[in-house]
Amino acid sequence: MADMGAFREAVTAWAAGGPGDPARELAERLPVRAVVLLEGLSDAAAVSALAESRSRDLAAEGVCVMPMGGAMNVGRFAGLLGPTGLGLRLAGLCDEAEGRYYARGWERAGALRQGFFVCAADLEDELIRALGATRVEELVQAEGDLRPLQTFLRQPAQQGRTAQQQLRRFLGTKKGRKIHYGRVLVEALDPDRVPAPLDELLAGL
Repeated sequence: MADMGAFREAVTAWAAGGPGDPARELAERLPVRAVVLLEGLSDAAAVSALAESRSRDLAAEGVCVMPMGGAMNVGRFAGLLGPTGLGLRLAGLCDEAEGRYYARGWERAGALRQGFFVCAADLEDELIRALGATRVEELVQAEGDLRPLQTFLRQPAQQGRTAQQQLRRFLGTKKGRKIHYGRVLVEALDPDRVPAPLDELLAGL
């Protein structure tokens, strides 16, 4: 039986220059009604974790969470999937510095501008501010990463930075760490402390 993972794979292959028929067929068969275009896997982990915390099964609702491998790919994905392509509803979440790519991609695809939400700096920064540096440090310790964090904080480049800046940088220092903590940080949030861009994205789906 086809699932949303197969649709993601088909769209990724299509965006890379492959055939579009597999994605079209899966979109109809599942069916898919909306796609959330995200820069990377850490954003996808955060969105999925928040949906689960609210007892929502996005795949069962016909919503595909689609990490694109970078914001500069948004024009390609939006064109294939949005009003000018498969006709799916587009939603998205991006870093502040990448908002212009999303705006351009949405416009070219003929999609509504309000469909994507922009984080101040990035999603990790939003989550750290929502939780507070002390709570994030507690989570890092609980996940067994206290020693790597302490080693990182001793580096000369980290001196003079705020705790929030240090933690944000730390999450990006090892492959897979941002993905792991995308879920960990979201799961630790109080329901009324979810960053606005993430909260509004899920509420609009």
